[in-house]
Amino acid sequence: MTRPTGFAAYVAVTAAYWAFMLTDGALRMLVLLHFNTLGFSPVQLAYLFVLYEIAGVVTNLSAGWIAARFGLTSTLYAGLGLQVVALLALAQLDPAWSVAASVVFVMAVQGLSGVAKDLAKMSSKSAVKLLAPAEGDGLFRWVALLTGSKNAVKGFGFLLGAGALALFGFVPSVLGMAAILALILIVVLLRMPGGLPAGRKDAKFKEVFSKNRRVNWLSAARVFLFGARDVWFVVGIPIYFYSVLSDGSPEGQRAAFFMIGIFMAVWVILYGAVQAKAPTILRSAQRSEADLAHAARFWVGTLFFVPAILAVAVWFVGTPTYWLTAFVVLGLLVFGVLFALNSSLHSYLILAFTDAKRVTMDVGFYYMANAAGRLIGTVLSGLTYQLGGVALCLATAAAMIVLSWLSIGRINDNAASRPA
Repeated sequence: MTRPTGFAAYVAVTAAYWAFMLTDGALRMLVLLHFNTLGFSPVQLAYLFVLYEIAGVVTNLSAGWIAARFGLTSTLYAGLGLQVVALLALAQLDPAWSVAASVVFVMAVQGLSGVAKDLAKMSSKSAVKLLAPAEGDGLFRWVALLTGSKNAVKGFGFLLGAGALALFGFVPSVLGMAAILALILIVVLLRMPGGLPAGRKDAKFKEVFSKNRRVNWLSAARVFLFGARDVWFVVGIPIYFYSVLSDGSPEGQRAAFFMIGIFMAVWVILYGAVQAKAPTILRSAQRSEADLAHAARFWVGTLFFVPAILAVAVWFVGTPTYWLTAFVVLGLLVFGVLFALNSSLHSYLILAFTDAKRVTMDVGFYYMANAAGRLIGTVLSGLTYQLGGVALCLATAAAMIVLSWLSIGRINDNAASRPA
């Protein structure tokens, strides 16, 4: 396979991914906060996102083959287009429907959005492997920039979604996002430069299952890492903050929406900024691939202490207070910094462990594991919050990090080294 060198293609793919992630973050906050005000329980709120994550598991498994067969641009366009359809469908939600009917409908729409997200993600991440400079730490720098910037954009999406819900309401906000994303899709379709592969007709679906043990163990570590994040992130912390910040009045609800949106936005933007700077923080230019693989175990071990300490603090204090909430906010920001370093290392290692011919297959398999972790975390987020509050959410996160630490240690066996 000829290695593309088009920086213009990298910029176009990144811009399209930014646009998608802005609407993805906004949609998550719109759905979570809107249905919380309608009286949905934590478990019911988690159900709204379950099909989104299930769709991610299935999509990533098949998207790698689809991209290998039909080309990366086809899966990128499909992801953007399906998100527009999902947003338009969600605007048809009728407040007069029963809770059961609303849950089923939103689950289905979120499932479609999940397909869209993972088509766009797999396309963008695979493109980096093909477009990044081969010398030095170019691959790490380019993947860190793409991943970090998209998470910063998604953070703005959280703020956009919460603010739009407070100012304009649910349906106008969803329709506005659909119109903007449709316009961006048209621009990308008309202006996408060359440089990405068109696909190969001999690609077989069975190739998506990797025989590379490092890819498999890294994928297992990814399952538990993202499960540890989403077990508190999806339902637990937003609803916990809402219970502390809202007094039940319309003004109190709007203020709580803004405060929750600001926290979620700041957390994800910080996460993205650290990801983008990860090559500098980790001194990747002076380190071998094997050294960075060893560093991945150290950083996930460090991450364990944050949710463990927070869980003990929340359990010991008991009744939520503003001082406890401030401590939790500070702790979760520290979690975001450490999580970003872990996530950035993983995103680099999956591309380092694969080759250009298999890149869409291995990246698809890896992000299938990512989606599986998010699915587990999403289900546990509602369940653990309902059973034991945010303390149980955080304790579960700590336990999952231990499992990620055990898995990531296995990639160091026979890990190939590259020159520093």
